[in-house]
Parts: sequence; structure tokens; C-alpha cells
Amino acid sequence: NMGDAVKRFAGTNVRDYGGIGGLKTVSVRNLGAAHTTVSYDGVSISNTQAGQVDIGRFSLDNVSTLSLAIGQEDNLLQAARLFASAGVLNIETEKPHFEDGKHSLTQVQVRGGSFGYITPSLRHWQELGERTKLSVDANFLHADGSYPYTLKNGTLVTEEKRRNSDIESYQGEANLFHTFQDDSELNMKAYYYHSERGLPGSVVLYNPQSDERLWDKNFFAQAKYKKVFSPKWTLQTQGKFNHSWNKYEDLGVEYVGGKQTDINRQNEYYLSATVLYRPTSHWSFSLAQDGAINQLHTNGNNSPEPVRYTSLTALNARYQWNRLRMSGTLVATYITEEVKSGNTPDDRKHLSPTFSLSYQPWESEQLYVRAMYKNTFRVPTFSDLYYLRVGNTNLKPEKATEYTLGLTWSGQPFGFTDFVSLTIDGYFNKVSDKIIAFPSTYVWKMQNYGEVDITGVDVTLASAIPLGRNINLHLSGNYSWQKAIDVTNKGAKNYKHQLPYIPEHNGNASATLEMPWINVGYTLNLVGKRYFLAQNIPANEIEGYNEHTATLWREFDIHRCKLRLQGEIINLTDAQYEVIKYYPMPGRSWRITGTFTF
Repeated sequence: NMGDAVKRFAGTNVRDYGGIGGLKTVSVRNLGAAHTTVSYDGVSISNTQAGQVDIGRFSLDNVSTLSLAIGQEDNLLQAARLFASAGVLNIETEKPHFEDGKHSLTQVQVRGGSFGYITPSLRHWQELGERTKLSVDANFLHADGSYPYTLKNGTLVTEEKRRNSDIESYQGEANLFHTFQDDSELNMKAYYYHSERGLPGSVVLYNPQSDERLWDKNFFAQAKYKKVFSPKWTLQTQGKFNHSWNKYEDLGVEYVGGKQTDINRQNEYYLSATVLYRPTSHWSFSLAQDGAINQLHTNGNNSPEPVRYTSLTALNARYQWNRLRMSGTLVATYITEEVKSGNTPDDRKHLSPTFSLSYQPWESEQLYVRAMYKNTFRVPTFSDLYYLRVGNTNLKPEKATEYTLGLTWSGQPFGFTDFVSLTIDGYFNKVSDKIIAFPSTYVWKMQNYGEVDITGVDVTLASAIPLGRNINLHLSGNYSWQKAIDVTNKGAKNYKHQLPYIPEHNGNASATLEMPWINVGYTLNLVGKRYFLAQNIPANEIEGYNEHTATLWREFDIHRCKLRLQGEIINLTDAQYEVIKYYPMPGRSWRITGTFTF
């Protein structure tokens, strides 16, 4: 799934709250999920209410490329939102392509596995004309999510089963790709997602009971147009409408009438335009302008009904001479808000500069030395500002500064390899005015309180080794060392302690053996110990874990059709672990997939 794939990127931290339908969020170099933008075909996915995107709801089946950009990306022709983010997870939809003179393609897939998991899906590609192609994808997911786990309390060990972890969801999207006679391109997407799930909650003091339910509906429609006027001038425009609805329900005697129901509706209207200008072979400039309107409606008493108006302007310049490349960006942010009731937060204005450099010392060697400085900030979410009595309209934006120094090398140092590639990055990030929930006199309140220093090293290594005729071995791995410490208060007990849920060491390794008769894959994910509270003491420690996954698959040609069969064993060693404290993860499980393409 998407969460498993993102774990293969060095420097990422995926928080998983357990179960097939558990929330999965991604943070880049521990800056927080709100500093990471998820881009779907070049248009960002936003959640102004919570500030983080659940990547678990997106399918990998129709994805051609999944990439992560930390800091500054080479592409100057993108929206200002992407320039303004500390990291961008890019999801690119696979465009229809046809073989053997075909004009359509249909793919039917059924995936099933442990814990009542079943997911049928359908894909159809259609050529509507010489310049127009259509793709439609739909899937249904059902799982009872009732997986066993081991509960340890000192010397007492019991076998339990996860409760209220079921999920049922529907997802569908349609994509239209059209190329005009002047070679300009128009891509349009419509997406819908609906789910109902149980929230299994935390297991504390042997109490696994949970009555919480969550319903989600999300629809968005987006369009992107790109036109190359000349070798010097290129224009790209984007537009999007997004509607999100969710309902949270909890049963309990502590509520009036025995039930608490929260309903939230979000709307976003978004426009972006970017102009790219290349006056010479050495210089490139771009100017990106974004505008967005975000609305939130809740069913709570005295709902403030906030409306946020956002303007983002990004001016970019890049200079390339021989083996030297330098680029700089200046992002100007202006945000103002209106509320129906309560206090209105002050307008927010900020300038965020970025500078990056890449140098190739020797023309004959694919070795690049890189350096980057980037300043970003994240505006408080609607929940930070307005949620019941916890919200605080006086919050300042959370600021982050990134410094990175690294190198990239690729070559063929050994005769038995096709290639070897290596990247090493050292970085230092500083976060100030960190937004956290902090106890006040009677209730918790969102406050600008913390300062965090983050130091780390990311290493990636990949290689391909031919072992014989039509037999190839692909190897890849990454390792991250991260020290994310609280430097807010020298007198505090947690001063210079590692932040909660941040492992100091984690890594991922995978091997794929491709053979004419069968293909074999093996993945190992390693996560070191963490702490679930601010103080790094033994009582707050969460043990590290390693998770193994083995995969077998083969593709068969049947006339002009293809059949792919795949089997997986996830968590091969049946490791019992938690990503989030008191949220046990599944043990060993299996999954079988059959895909028929015609």
C-alpha cells in the first residue's frame, strides 16, 4: 500500500495507527505531517481542518511514479504551494498506453487476505481519438480487521483480538488526457472516496473496548493545462474544487443522550498559474501565483464557520553553467480569515527564501555535490485555532529552517553489476514557535511553545546485478539517523531529549529476483526504539522492531491477454509491535492477488 511504499524513502516517518483502515500520515525529516505536501498529478491535496493527509486512502494500482522531493525540486513549472512546502510527496497517475494496435484495455483485479480483507478493483483505458485518452479506476475494500495480538504487562502475557477495526470503502476516479493540435496538454481528474470504519482506539489497562465510528466522504475535481509558446515561454494553469465531509460518533454514558456526534464539512476553491521563461541556455525563471479559499462548517454550538483566503507567490531563478547549477526561490505568503463568531486571528504575511546548489566536479564521473537552505512555515490549522475550548486564535505560524549538504553518485564500479547508485545527505533543521497542546489553568490549550533541533543523516544504496540469461537481481536500501531534540527550556526534565515517536535509527532494505519462471521479492523494515512521552526514561520507551515481507509472483500470457498471480506474507516473523503506543499492529498475515488484463 501507499504507506509501505513511502517507508522506502530515506528520511520519512510514517505514523500508522494500526489495522487495515488505520490512519497513515507522512512526515519528512521529522518536521511534521503539516509541513509535507501530497501532490496528486501536480495538484496538492489539502486538509485545512487537520493539516495532514491520510495517504492510506490512495491506491497504488493506478500510480506510475511515486517520488519524494525534500527541499527544492528541479522542476520550476509547478504551483507555488509545492515551492512553499518543506517536502513534497508526488503521486503521478499512469497514463493510458496501448500495444499491438489496441485502442482499449481492461484490467480486473481481486485481492484477498487475512482478517476478512477483500478488494476487487476495475481499470479501463480507452482511446477516444488520436489525441484523447480516458482512464477509469474503481475499487471496493472490505475487512473486519479483527486481528490477534499479544498484550504484555510485566510478566503477564495474554492473547487478545483487535476490536472495532473494520472498514468498508469505495473509491473511484476518472482521468482525461488530451493533447491539442498545438501540442498543448489538458489533464482532468474527478475523484470520489467514501468510507465507514471503526476506530479501535488504544488498549490501556486491558480495556480494548471502543465504540468510536468514523465516516468519510471526499470528492474533488481538478484540471491542469500546459502550453509551450516557444522555447523561451511556457505556461501552466491549474484549478481544483475539493469537498470533504466526515462524521465522528462515540457512544458513552459521559455524553448527553449517551452519544456524541461531530460533523465537519470542508470546501476548497483553488487556482494556480505558473509562467516559465528561459531567456538563455544558462538562465531560467518562473513565477507562480496561487489563490485558495477554504471553508469549514461544523455542527457544534457557536461554530465560528471560518473562511480562509490564501495567496502564495513564488519567484524562482535557476542558473546552469557547465557542471554547476544554482537555483533560488522566494515565496510570499498572505493569509486572512473571517469568522462568524469569536475572535478573528491576525493576518499572516511571510517571505520564505530557498537556495540550492549542485556541482559535478568531473565530467566523466556521475558525482554531484549538493547543498540547500530552505525556510518554510506552516499556518495553524482550523482545529488549532477553533476546536472547542482547545483552539487558540492567537497562534503564530510554526517556522522551520532546513540546511542540507549531500552527494549523489552512480556508476559501474564492478563488472558484475549493471549500476550502483549512492546518496548521502546530512541535514540540520530548526523548528520554532512549534504548535502543541499545552495544559493551562483548567483545560488544555494550543500554544506556540516549543523549539526543536533536528540533526540527521540519510543514506540510500541501489544496484542491479545480472545473474544469467533473463535472471536479474535488484537491490535497494536506505538508512536514517535522526536526532530530534526539544531545546525549548533548559530547566525542563525533557531538555535535549528525543521527541516522542521519533526513532534515532531506522532503515529499509529490499531484494527482487526476476526469473523466467517466477519472481521473488523480500523486504525488511527496521525501526529503532522510541519514546511515547517527552521524557526519555525507560518507563516511556517503545521497543524497536523489524518487519519482514516476502512476495512471489508470475505473469502468464494467454493469447492477447495477461494474467498475473501474486502471493505475499506480511510480517513473516510474526513480530508483535506498536508504531503508536497502545495501538498494537497486526502479526503475520497473508495476501493473494489475481490480475487479469485484456
